[in-house]
Amino acid sequence: MRKLLILFIFFFSYASYSQTAEEYFYSAYEKAENGDYYGAIADYTKAIELDHPDYDKAYYNRGNAKRDLEDYYGAIADFNKAIELDPDYALAYNNRGIVKRKLKDYYGAIADYNKAIELDPDNAIVYNNRGILKADLKKDYYGAIADLNKAIELDPDYADAYNNRGISKDKLGDLDSACSDWRKAANLGHTNSKKWVANQCN
Repeated sequence: MRKLLILFIFFFSYASYSQTAEEYFYSAYEKAENGDYYGAIADYTKAIELDHPDYDKAYYNRGNAKRDLEDYYGAIADFNKAIELDPDYALAYNNRGIVKRKLKDYYGAIADYNKAIELDPDNAIVYNNRGILKADLKKDYYGAIADLNKAIELDPDYADAYNNRGISKDKLGDLDSACSDWRKAANLGHTNSKKWVANQCN
């Protein structure tokens, strides 16, 4: 009877422990969605301390919250940990690339985007991000356009990709085609594209 009681207490305690960690995890998510990034970080930290089963996601999400607060080095540390726990975490590579770009580690960002695409070749966002960086860093507008073409192939309503492709086409002197992309982006609700059309397109 005593052994059964001990086992019951153990399993009850373990269930409560897991549930509490999960509650912190989802509480953090809700706080981040509502813009309370400091509160989200505190709750993700608690979930990690309680060893949430998906704690690689807790590190990843906490990294996103730190990024939104412009704590870029803190964000990279969390993305590093998420990748250490799950080396195939494509989104963590992508978001670490975004932060590296903010820190002007452009080649590091490109490497992370390359890895994210290797792991998840159907993610339009990563192609868009790499395309932007190719244009900004290397002035590789043809390479940028190739990536943005792929982003649009994967997501035909991707307004940012049309806008960014228009910018690269304009840099190559193809204003007519650039305007076509900006008009498409504007029709999809992209505010900056509307300005490009008004200022540069007949």
